[in-house]
Amino acid sequence: MSRRRRPLRPEELELWEKVASSTERLVPARKTVAQPVVKKERRQVPEDDPPAPHHDIMPFQLGQKASHSAGAHDLLAPIGERLRSAPVRMDKKTHTRMTKGKLLPEARIDLHGMTVERAHQSLRAFIFRSVQNECRLVLVITGKGRKEAEDGPIPVRHGVLRHQLPHWLSIPPLSQLVLQVTSAHARHGGAGAYYIYLRRNR
Repeated sequence: MSRRRRPLRPEELELWEKVASSTERLVPARKTVAQPVVKKERRQVPEDDPPAPHHDIMPFQLGQKASHSAGAHDLLAPIGERLRSAPVRMDKKTHTRMTKGKLLPEARIDLHGMTVERAHQSLRAFIFRSVQNECRLVLVITGKGRKEAEDGPIPVRHGVLRHQLPHWLSIPPLSQLVLQVTSAHARHGGAGAYYIYLRRNR
């Protein structure tokens, strides 16, 4: 329990004041420098100045000026269009007859139901064998691919083999043997098949 301090007697208070007046501060008091007060002048607006124009913001909706035609997800043109726009490297008259289905393929292979790896291997073996047999026009059937419901945000290519085959034919070693690739005529499979015109076996 703390003891209550008694008040100082007059003679004690007088003694304390004498002692306090004879002491010095250990830390000198900081001198405060008065900062000059800068008065901001108020801009006088002439009475003849016109008021600022008031612009009404018209209501709008996001995308109201955008085209509402839903384009395809795929940035590339369809494979058939790309093949039709490719330069003709063979005899043009023969090319025209081939695209119209008037030339009969000398050999054919059906890649339906194969995995991508097996289809690639089968295609390579078929092209090598066709060149050895001195074939010029061969038919490769890939199918159009099974179409499923497109309910996701990621675009899906239909017909993996149909899209892979032109790429396989454009890279070595098959690119050195192939002269022209086009989509087949309807009588030979249409968009699910390809005509492959081979280089002459030297």
